[in-house]
Amino acid sequence: MIKQILHKSFSAFMAVLVLFSTVSFTVEKHFCGDVLIDAAVFSEADKCKMETFEIEQSKITKKHCCKDVLEVLQGQDQLKLSQFEDITFEQQVFVISYLYSYIHSLEDLPKLIIPHKDYSPPNLIEDIQILDEVFLI
Repeated sequence: MIKQILHKSFSAFMAVLVLFSTVSFTVEKHFCGDVLIDAAVFSEADKCKMETFEIEQSKITKKHCCKDVLEVLQGQDQLKLSQFEDITFEQQVFVISYLYSYIHSLEDLPKLIIPHKDYSPPNLIEDIQILDEVFLI
């Protein structure tokens, strides 16, 4: 029982580990001066209230105090993909023999003949258990 629980939990942990190691995402940060205003992972970072004022001011001074920073966290993108030709001859023989035996184990059983399939039971006129006063307790 404990062995099965440990096995299933370890398998789930390994699946989650592979999932998170291959996922890439971007963190967007908005700074106003040196102050972090907002950071967002799955959406766009909120801009500060000075942004609209600075756009008008930047037309005059050509200088921004607000900036957006994008940090890209790359996941693992090179996974080992094996092909059937990459495994050894012994492993190929094992896989082929296993598949052959599995496929042939799924053959249909012969159809069973039921001799009393069309037999209908006799009609009961009276309940014999009540007549004999035999009751199951």
